[in-house]
Amino acid sequence: MNRKITDKLATGMFGLCAAIIAAILVGLFSYIIINGVSQLSFDFITTKSSAIAAGGGIRDQLFNSFYILFITMLITIPLGVGGGVFMAEYAPNNKVTDFIRTCIEVLSSLPSIVIGMFGLLMFVNLTGWGYTIIGGALALTVFNLPVMVRVTEDAIRSVPKDLKEASLALGVSRWHTVKTVLIPSAIPSIITGAILASGRVFGEAAALLFTAGLTTPRLNFTEWNPFSETSPLNIFRPAETLAVHIWNVNTQGIIPDAEAIANGGSAVLVISVLVFNLAARWLGTMIYKKLTAN
Repeated sequence: MNRKITDKLATGMFGLCAAIIAAILVGLFSYIIINGVSQLSFDFITTKSSAIAAGGGIRDQLFNSFYILFITMLITIPLGVGGGVFMAEYAPNNKVTDFIRTCIEVLSSLPSIVIGMFGLLMFVNLTGWGYTIIGGALALTVFNLPVMVRVTEDAIRSVPKDLKEASLALGVSRWHTVKTVLIPSAIPSIITGAILASGRVFGEAAALLFTAGLTTPRLNFTEWNPFSETSPLNIFRPAETLAVHIWNVNTQGIIPDAEAIANGGSAVLVISVLVFNLAARWLGTMIYKKLTAN
């Protein structure tokens, strides 16, 4: 009888914790959407922002956010997956490997403001680039690379050993086993790690304040030459992201509709992250089915 009561109490406590977390999430999401939905419109999303006049939009900031996200993940995913595979399959079990894992843990726990200061020193001042998209992307790569390495390593290690041993027993090389057995089986977990890293990139502000800057030059969206100063694809231009723009509007507050712009931008930011996560999960499921023929 006591075991049954204890089991019910534990189940109830776990359920209560889950309900509290869900309620907090729904409450925050609802608050942001309710306050920002009235500002959302096609013009708001496709109009450039204004520093002094009311009625500005978030076109450039939204594009900058997705562009920096794309470049960051283009660097982070290959390096993170490669590092995770090496740590799981090729790195020997010794003190050097343990030290590397400790460094990864420490790096993943650093505050974003510290990464921003490091990026300011390395990718702004030392390189002489100034505030640039590539500088912000590299700083965010440092910020998210430990997450991808650790997630990939855990995902590879969680694959049943029988699959690996069966492949090696058939005379398949270690690399081919990793490529055709371990990575496809670990794809769902790796995609989850990429989603978490992407969410951190899209919503990051502190690190980008010191690397990508607080301004965006006048962009010409008909100019796709990446070496042009007015091209949106130029990675050596400053770029104010949506998260930084929300912070800037709230702190500076010199435009008449600063609160409305901040609320609308927050709603777009939350909805974009939600849509991106759902799309990434769907893509991960499709890739997993294709690679595993399920």
